[in-house]
Amino acid sequence: MPYLLIVGGRELENQQVAVRLRGGEDKGAMSLAAFTEILNAEMADY
Repeated sequence: MPYLLIVGGRELENQQVAVRLRGGEDKGAMSLAAFTEILNAEMADY
């Protein structure tokens, strides 16, 4: 799944990334570790 990671001032302050899907769905802000877990779970399905 294509993801966009947005890192602006707010994300830097909170040590997070804002995650959006390429289709425009906003997954919200999360830690980079949480996003890595999502990616690892998706990769395990392949």
